[in-house]
Amino acid sequence: METTNIKNIALIAHVDHGKTTLVDALLKQSGVFHEKEAVNERIMDSNDLERERGITILSKNTSINYKGTKVNIVDTPGHADFGGEVERILNMVEGVLLLVDAAEGPMPQTKFVLEKALSLGLSPIVVINKIDRPQGRPQEVSDEVLDLFFDLEANEQQLEFPIVFTNALKGAAYTSLPITDENSDSLEPLFETILNEVPSPNVDPNGSFQMLVSSTDYDNFLGKYAVGKINRGSISKNDQLVVIGEETSKKVRAGQIFTYENLQKSPIETAIAGDIIAISGIEEINIGETLADPQNPDKLPTPHIDEPTISMTFGVNKSPFAGQEGKFITSRKIKERLFIEQKSDVSLKVHETDNPENFDVFGRGELHLSTIIEKMRREGYELQVSKPEVIFKTIDGKKNEPIESVVMTLPDQYSGSIIEALNLRKGELLEFKNLSNDDVKLRFNVPSRGLIGFRSQFLTLTRGEGVLHHNFLRYEPYKGDFSIRNNGALVAFKPGEATFYSLHALEDRGEFFIGPGTQVYEGMIIGKRSQDGDLDVNVCKEKHLTNVRAAGSDNTVKIAPPKLMTLEESLEFINDDELVEVTPNNIRLRKKTLNKQFRKK
Repeated sequence: METTNIKNIALIAHVDHGKTTLVDALLKQSGVFHEKEAVNERIMDSNDLERERGITILSKNTSINYKGTKVNIVDTPGHADFGGEVERILNMVEGVLLLVDAAEGPMPQTKFVLEKALSLGLSPIVVINKIDRPQGRPQEVSDEVLDLFFDLEANEQQLEFPIVFTNALKGAAYTSLPITDENSDSLEPLFETILNEVPSPNVDPNGSFQMLVSSTDYDNFLGKYAVGKINRGSISKNDQLVVIGEETSKKVRAGQIFTYENLQKSPIETAIAGDIIAISGIEEINIGETLADPQNPDKLPTPHIDEPTISMTFGVNKSPFAGQEGKFITSRKIKERLFIEQKSDVSLKVHETDNPENFDVFGRGELHLSTIIEKMRREGYELQVSKPEVIFKTIDGKKNEPIESVVMTLPDQYSGSIIEALNLRKGELLEFKNLSNDDVKLRFNVPSRGLIGFRSQFLTLTRGEGVLHHNFLRYEPYKGDFSIRNNGALVAFKPGEATFYSLHALEDRGEFFIGPGTQVYEGMIIGKRSQDGDLDVNVCKEKHLTNVRAAGSDNTVKIAPPKLMTLEESLEFINDDELVEVTPNNIRLRKKTLNKQFRKK
């Protein structure tokens, strides 16, 4: 039976194709905000990391009312590293809005999210966004999207997808091109398409209660929330329920019931089948578990989540500067935080090791794991992390490794150096396409380990003008050994404060990551050497005082500004024998063995 006054849709797209901006426009035009109310851009990107990086990391729920129909909207991440968020959220909806950039066309993540949606039988609406871009080619992109549907073996019904052309920034939608009404500034064509094309939830409103937990939320007042779509029956405040996991089940009592209205969770007495709700008061519940009526405890199938492809070791900070900045520095605190994160992130796996101070953490990519590190750092944790490593598999007795599909757009003049760089990393060039503005589009298959550390090299080789996207493709036989980092490290062998005099004297040895006045310790990596092999240097040497001085001579000496390494750049730079030390105020690089003599042995 269908619940006709509810529509559930997810926004899926490649990163930066405009999902969150489109949600902003939908919310504004549906009357969520007062006419004179000041509204931030990217309303749905709520946490600091999302706003700073301009990306969506966590899926978000909201709803709008249009002509008496409640439309639940889920804004999902576009980065492949957060694909686990997309996979579990698609179980809550009946339709998807597939956003595609009118200039870039379908990208690796577009294919990934669409394949997941089609396999679940969801009804797609294709939205060609950013039609105002000078290099936009919406009609050509429409044909590329159709080819993608054929490649993914969409069924006949899914191939009859409607297309809406939008300028999300302006808040305008059109059902056909060229645009005949230049004054149109409404998303009404998109609203109407959603009402007409997205099926209502096919649920059983009269049966006993049943809901799959697709997400969790948390606040300081009511604790943990279980979020999902009611598959059967209804639920009221304080109802008795049973939580059904993979192997165990336990009885619980529901707390407050919330539904999503606009940007808020609104308390209600009873929620009906088909609606997306949040239930408070159940602390011990995890994503993928089923909430059901104790009289009829049927379990719903757990959604399949692709396995992690990257691993890192998180451990207690053991540097000489340990404990100076962080509030949480013990292995017990780090363990608690990692296992809390694992409960809300289905793509993350945490394993304890033989060493109680270290934990193996498995994720979907460098960005995925670096985001977790950054969150912990801001919460006051101190830790040290190892170089990201790919996860190998043995298939039919042979060693296999993860392969990534890589698509990049860059000026033609840099294409030769990029192709050469990826060939050295065992990349396979599949497509070389000339674009209209002297740019080229390159498509490669590259081993995941070949992409570790490549992003910074890519930006250098393209002078910051290139755009790079990648997505996990499949496991293939091991491609052979290759070297990624050709530069050694400059390593401090004496503790103290770095001096201007020493840094100037050593300037020809490489590029420094620190400036004068920085406190260093023995074994700390303070720069990148200009040639292969590590070099131990003393950056704390003072200038000898003599009576001979040339007036003003010291004032004319200058040194190059240091290269201040971000967390991602640090993770890309380090080798197997090195670590990144992460504290609330600093990111430092160091050798695993700090003592120079022990390191040589």
